[in-house]
Amino acid sequence: MAGSRQAAGSIHSAAAPGVLTIGKLATATGVSTDTLRYYEQMELIAPDGRSASGYRLYGLATSQRVRFVRQAQACGFSLPEIRQLLTLRADHAACCGGVRQLALEKKLRLEQKIRVMQEMSRALDQLIESCADETLTVDDCPILAALEQSRMQGSERHED
Repeated sequence: MAGSRQAAGSIHSAAAPGVLTIGKLATATGVSTDTLRYYEQMELIAPDGRSASGYRLYGLATSQRVRFVRQAQACGFSLPEIRQLLTLRADHAACCGGVRQLALEKKLRLEQKIRVMQEMSRALDQLIESCADETLTVDDCPILAALEQSRMQGSERHED
């Protein structure tokens, strides 16, 4: 992917200023080397080149890119969505509207998930309230009985 690839080439000196091995990049960005390899596999980052001994070498721009990926993840974006953001960022003809639309779609999906989780939380509150006597045997547990009853009602609906 052209937007995610930095200039590929062979960098023969790991001691060059601003050149990081995968281990140093991991330390600098706070992610594991496995995560960096996965980001590379997902075409989110690419090494600038390799050392004479074959080690991946990255520039400082890759460190900034990894931080971008982590920040986007913290906002709830998936790696494929982050790849879309990076593609838009690399497209100088693109405008902010495309990025805004991706962010808006993500927010709407998150709000829907929040509503579903709030419903789940309310259902759990009701189950917990129904079980005031913690000394009952599991055969008499109101939570298990309610779950069993709801499972049976669900199977009756599917039989229609």
